[in-house]
Amino acid sequence: MKTRLTGLTAAFALSAGSAFALDDVTLQLKWVTQGQFAGYYVALENGFYEEEGLNVTIRPGGPDIAPPQVIAGGSADVIVEWMPAALAAREQGLALVNIAQPFVRSGMMLTCLAESGVTGPEDFPGRTLGVWFFGNEYPFLSWMATLGIPTEGGADGVEVLRQGFNVDPLLQRQADCISTMTYNEYWQVIDAGISEDQLITFKYEDQGVATLEDGLYVLEDRLEDPEFVERMARFVRASMRGWEWAAENPEDAAMIVLDYDETGAQTEEHQIRMVSEVAMLTEGSNGVLDVEAYERTVATLLGGGSDPVISRAPEGAWTHAVTDAAFD
Repeated sequence: MKTRLTGLTAAFALSAGSAFALDDVTLQLKWVTQGQFAGYYVALENGFYEEEGLNVTIRPGGPDIAPPQVIAGGSADVIVEWMPAALAAREQGLALVNIAQPFVRSGMMLTCLAESGVTGPEDFPGRTLGVWFFGNEYPFLSWMATLGIPTEGGADGVEVLRQGFNVDPLLQRQADCISTMTYNEYWQVIDAGISEDQLITFKYEDQGVATLEDGLYVLEDRLEDPEFVERMARFVRASMRGWEWAAENPEDAAMIVLDYDETGAQTEEHQIRMVSEVAMLTEGSNGVLDVEAYERTVATLLGGGSDPVISRAPEGAWTHAVTDAAFD
């Protein structure tokens, strides 16, 4: 990708002369390059980061990449992570702090074949349900605990199939229901030839067990540095500009994402659809964490019966210091 020097950045560079330098920021994504992260790629491509004096490197994720491990190892300044995984990591000793929350709604759901006979959560016992792991299982486990459904199999419980990051278990009838996101895997099922009227979906948002997804997290000790807080404020401000632009220009945003996809695995139709669906999850967000939504997430995670995702309410797991600096 070519680097641009535009607008405010150009003027600043001219006035500062050779002394001008951009501040480096490395962002680790939760998953591969796709419309789920359109706002960051838009901010990079459209020069929003440069206008804030930042040189941002975006690192794609993948099935073998855990963002908390990446930031713990010093290879990222900030990561995109789901709050359940971040809070679990914090309780286990990695002091992650939420500095901004672009996603205000959950896109997670279970998608079931209507032919399985599942019409409601009361039909889950005795079924096989596909579940993502590597930190993505926490919302599901909390939901099952809330329903009082064991996850070790048996007539009264559910058999958990460790689902890969694909929809094969449903297509191959290995599971009655699988984990999907509203903006991604659900549409992979549709594209595979199964019509919407052949599916039953259970959105976590509708079931009252939604937890916050795709927040921005940093290591707590770095927030002791005022310069780092100020740098993150510029990063969040530019990123939210990117998200707003992506929502207003989904087709163009999808094309930007495709330009950065070095694998060539993504398709134009799917990425345009993904950017449009993700816009529904970021709608109304200015990046500031809603404390009530945070507390609902914590309550859901604590409601895990004898095996909760976290054992106690976290302290210091979020801050408004960055967004206050970005938008005040």
